[in-house]
Amino acid sequence: EVRLMESGGGLVQPGGSLTLSCATSGFTFRSYDMHWVRQTPDKEREWVATISSGSGLSTRYAKAVKGRFANSKDNAKDLLYLQMNSLKPEDTGMYVCEAGYGNDAHKGQGIQVTVSS
Repeated sequence: EVRLMESGGGLVQPGGSLTLSCATSGFTFRSYDMHWVRQTPDKEREWVATISSGSGLSTRYAKAVKGRFANSKDNAKDLLYLQMNSLKPEDTGMYVCEAGYGNDAHKGQGIQVTVSS
């Protein structure tokens, strides 16, 4: 059974930091490009970051988060991470980790991140 489970979300003040984790099982983690996407309060789906399969040498970020967020992974533990710094209210949303692309992608349930004073 494929499983992706996000953790580490919560309420944080603007300027603060959070680290999200995504624990995975049931598929060959290192063989997939891994992504973070977020669903905003107005239900828009936004791509946040991607880390490449294999050693994860390639990372890409949405313009809105570049320089503030860092995507990483641990292939030995099948874990994906998203370090989020200098958080802004517009970073509020449901953060979901995904493996692969399109209709064949594996997806987690998501974890809420709320940035508010």
